[in-house]
Amino acid sequence: MSKDVTTSKWDASEYLDSPEMMKEYLQIMLEENGVEGFQRALGDIAKAKGMSEIARATKLGRQNLYKALAEGSSPKFDTVKKMVEALGCKIAIV
Repeated sequence: MSKDVTTSKWDASEYLDSPEMMKEYLQIMLEENGVEGFQRALGDIAKAKGMSEIARATKLGRQNLYKALAEGSSPKFDTVKKMVEALGCKIAIV
């Protein structure tokens, strides 16, 4: 007798529940996956926090944020900077 197994796609946003976890995730994704990984991590974190909240904090429209975070997009640096700051982080050169 076989049992049906149901699986679902893993969603990082379900596990990003603290500012420390979000910062670490951004750092790791940048180090291991470059700009594309960083952008994907920003999207996961925005989903975890709520895109409406990020839109309010950045003063950018939700639709603009979705476009900026879409796979293969090239968002403006200013947009990325605003999103990073809305997450309580800073961009630094070390």
